[in-house]
Amino acid sequence: MKSFFNMEELGTNYKNEIIGGLTTFLSMAYILAVNPSILSLAGIDNLPEGTGMDAGAVFVATAIAAFIGCMVMGLLANYPIALAPGVGINAFFAYSVVLTMGIPWQTALTGVLMSGIIFALLTLSGLRELIINAIPLELKLAVSAGIGLFITFVGLQNSNLIVNNDNTLVGLGDFYDPLVLLTVAGIVITVILMALKINGGIFIGMVATALIGLATGLIDLPSSVVGAVPSLEPTFGKAFEAFQTPSEIFNMQFLIVILTFLFIDFFDTAGTLVAVASAGGLMKGNVLPRAGKALFSDSAATITGAILGTSTTTSYIESSAGVAAGARTGLASIVTGICFLLALFFSPLLQVVTPQVTAPALIIVGSLMVANLKHIDWQQFEIAVPAFLTMLMMPLTYSIATGIAIGFIFYPITMLMSGRRKEIHPIMYGMFIIFILYFIFVKPHG
Repeated sequence: MKSFFNMEELGTNYKNEIIGGLTTFLSMAYILAVNPSILSLAGIDNLPEGTGMDAGAVFVATAIAAFIGCMVMGLLANYPIALAPGVGINAFFAYSVVLTMGIPWQTALTGVLMSGIIFALLTLSGLRELIINAIPLELKLAVSAGIGLFITFVGLQNSNLIVNNDNTLVGLGDFYDPLVLLTVAGIVITVILMALKINGGIFIGMVATALIGLATGLIDLPSSVVGAVPSLEPTFGKAFEAFQTPSEIFNMQFLIVILTFLFIDFFDTAGTLVAVASAGGLMKGNVLPRAGKALFSDSAATITGAILGTSTTTSYIESSAGVAAGARTGLASIVTGICFLLALFFSPLLQVVTPQVTAPALIIVGSLMVANLKHIDWQQFEIAVPAFLTMLMMPLTYSIATGIAIGFIFYPITMLMSGRRKEIHPIMYGMFIIFILYFIFVKPHG
């Protein structure tokens, strides 16, 4: 097994991979509760019957899609990158496609399925890998740092350390709130463990935060340990129903839906792969080894997830928490996948993994990812501007894909005006045009 995962060359061991895999799972386990809530349109009143998806079936689809995605990524691409239905794209699926556009969720699943198939074909042709390797190193580093800022902001927001402010958009949370103080305690504990260079410090910090929450009554004890697995029947195979009525899928509105699924998944995945690989020291110069296999794993997970009954399955940036805990190989992804499968039977335990438990991990990991900025030559204005905008706009727009789009639009402009035309890869011009068209025609529907 060590030779299969190339563990000795990557400087890792079974303990690191298991701890890393568990850490990644705990960091992204929230999706098992969040995805069913979003896709079922929970909390929205007066909806016609059948508008939202069955929450129990989505829970099962989410867990199984994550399991399959993690297994394929681990065995085929040998990366410590976990997959699950993506946050953000599931909101687009539910609130924009189903609720606003009025497209049935069954047809929306067809859009996810078709985007996954298109991605698989692009990956097999080598085009996706070619595009990723054509992106300049400085922008890849900016993407990595930007995602670090983004997940830090997500952690701060989810734990109410940062809250909405009508005057300034954001502001500091209420430090009289015990849940906020629990998050602060978790951050302090994790920082101390990391400063002491204790292996698995992030994972240990999450466990300690959960235990403190349970001891103080801030986190409820699980009502039970084992729960019944809901039926998958309400969503399984529904993605194929739209093919019986071609008029539902062969129209401009549905084309926009597919393009948006394609765009968000492509660049969120590309950004995540580069960020996690950079954090784990797995990049070879400016090239991501086995990029084609990693991208195909993502495509296969999306296709599988659509058939099971969930929105786009994609690579998770929370995998960087596992990398920070020591994961370096696909074995960690396999551990994460097994945890998702087991979660089907132990779903009541997931209520212990609250935002206050995951926030310290996201915040600390974000700080580690920003370290990539040291490799960017900030004295070169033509490089500094697109890199800065890429990094900054991710948290400000709450979108990894939008941050990438803005930075990649400015890159050819600054490079051309600086007389560095020959250094621009032809693919970057194509991406410049695509991103401009994205903001003109697609973004308003997101």
